[in-house]
Amino acid sequence: MPKNRMPLIIPRAEHNITRDNISPSALKVLYRLKDAGFAAYLVGGGVRDLLLGLAPKDFDIATNALPEEIKHLFRNCILIGRRFRLAHIRFGQEIIEVATFRADHSKATGEEARSLDGLILRDNVYGTIEEDAIRRDFTINALYYNIADFSVVDYCGGLNDLKKKHIKMIGDPLQRYQEDPVRLLRAIRFAAKLDFKIEKKTASAIQEVAYLLHQTAPPRLFEEMIKLFLKGHAEKTYELLKHYDIFKEIFPVSAYVLTHPDQYPVEKFFHTAMKNSDLRVAEYKTLNPAFILAVLLWYPFLIERERAKQHGLSDIVATQEAIHRTLKEQQHIVQITKRFAAVIEEVWRFQFRLERRYWRAITKLLAHPRFRAAYDFLLLRAQAGESVGEIAKWWTTLYHADDDTRTDMIQKMKTSAPLTSGKKR
Repeated sequence: MPKNRMPLIIPRAEHNITRDNISPSALKVLYRLKDAGFAAYLVGGGVRDLLLGLAPKDFDIATNALPEEIKHLFRNCILIGRRFRLAHIRFGQEIIEVATFRADHSKATGEEARSLDGLILRDNVYGTIEEDAIRRDFTINALYYNIADFSVVDYCGGLNDLKKKHIKMIGDPLQRYQEDPVRLLRAIRFAAKLDFKIEKKTASAIQEVAYLLHQTAPPRLFEEMIKLFLKGHAEKTYELLKHYDIFKEIFPVSAYVLTHPDQYPVEKFFHTAMKNSDLRVAEYKTLNPAFILAVLLWYPFLIERERAKQHGLSDIVATQEAIHRTLKEQQHIVQITKRFAAVIEEVWRFQFRLERRYWRAITKLLAHPRFRAAYDFLLLRAQAGESVGEIAKWWTTLYHADDDTRTDMIQKMKTSAPLTSGKKR
């Protein structure tokens, strides 16, 4: 993109953004920066979503003020980051992120600025608003709302791509993905969220660099995983990840199971879980990342467990060994903290306890804090077609029954054989 390109400026009367839809906290930051003599722009996803008539999740701000100058203006500000020096200004539970205009990555100097593969390692090179726009990832994220005159400023053709519903990379897609491979996950996430298409050149470069995701720190990929599957567009995201052959890069053991559909109802299980996740988001219900990880790794776990049993290990030992191996394999790519690993393990172990339905343990199972998650997981398995349908119905009846009915159902278990799935585990 040529330098010194004149931006397209849309005056207030010709766009739909109104300050009524902008966070009051963000407006406070914008106006204080402006009144102190600095340029102040709402930027990125907030501007994009406002133009699309959506409610932004975050309101990010760009300015020509340096991080230290921002901190001087706001007592409630902390500076974070090394690679990206950012100001976080806290208003109660809300954080407004403020970034100084940055120059193109090529201006970063020193041996530590880039890896041999082109990955950006350090990026504290300040520049102009035009340079800041060009260094952003996609055109639709490089739109600026100027608090000085309420205009929208477009250096990269983002407004046109919004109209065309395109996700288009700024600059050479292959190079930009090499600089930061997570951008290819962002392309997919935005396409799923906005129901946009990924522009041809932007899409064609994805598979060439997908392997570079393995260079990304596992904690960062965990954060991206949350954005992919826990923001209300999980099912569409999952389909796009498969379409662009990326799912196997972040969940290789799960992708392997997808190649063996005769053994388990993998596709239906994943789709059922993704739909359930999207529904919970739509209903403003909470979601635990551990649950979706338990879903994605369930069948790899079962395969490992069966393999361990074939080597002569008991059910208990085989289960423990399979949990360890499955989680360890995945943690090389996506971080799974001990807290989430514990939840995954409990949900998996609970499945066998629910299937055995041992009458002495039923009351304790119902009172267990992890029962509801395990029960929901059992329902997903039944909906996907696993042979646990009758057991799921029994637990559903018990779960919604009054005390007398529960007592009666448990009493009957004493004189009857435990209902099993018909499949030896």
